[in-house]
Amino acid sequence: MIKSLAVSLALWAGAATAQSGLPFDLGGSYALINQYGETRTEIAPDGRAQLVFFGYVNCPDICTAAFPLMADITTALEAKGHDITPVMITIAPDQDTVDTMQAPLSKWHPDFIGLTGAPAALHEAYEAFSVDIKPLFQDPEYGWIYAHGSFIHLLDENGKVMTLIPPIIGTEQATDIALKYLEPAS
Repeated sequence: MIKSLAVSLALWAGAATAQSGLPFDLGGSYALINQYGETRTEIAPDGRAQLVFFGYVNCPDICTAAFPLMADITTALEAKGHDITPVMITIAPDQDTVDTMQAPLSKWHPDFIGLTGAPAALHEAYEAFSVDIKPLFQDPEYGWIYAHGSFIHLLDENGKVMTLIPPIIGTEQATDIALKYLEPAS
């Protein structure tokens, strides 16, 4: 079911234009802490668009597809003159802390931002982005394994969700989707 939804969204997103937007309300405000101990909200402090994904750095499943895709999209868009920041909002704050996120995320891309925070602050972000999280089981190597949202959210610099990108498509197609929503490079 998730795969068919992702394929449907990919087809819809591929045909979408910047004027169409999402057919449902998604996104909202949050205030979380990045891997440098700084507060960050949905509004990009550097005026960049953002690729936001809800996951965790130790995830052995969908995150291993989403993180490299986000890095590749970021690099591809930078080559086309667009500044964008990949952002992960943790769904496992007991595992992803200010002290533990920087090294793994920087392996994917030097600009990758990891966000964590107090349970209430994280819950606010999950609610705003309709992210469901369910602990499945505890793995001896990875710790808790979770079922969680799998779409990459493309946000503008003001934190507004422009579209969703499924992490099961290639870099070129994902980059083309993002380009439909970004202002022309100057």
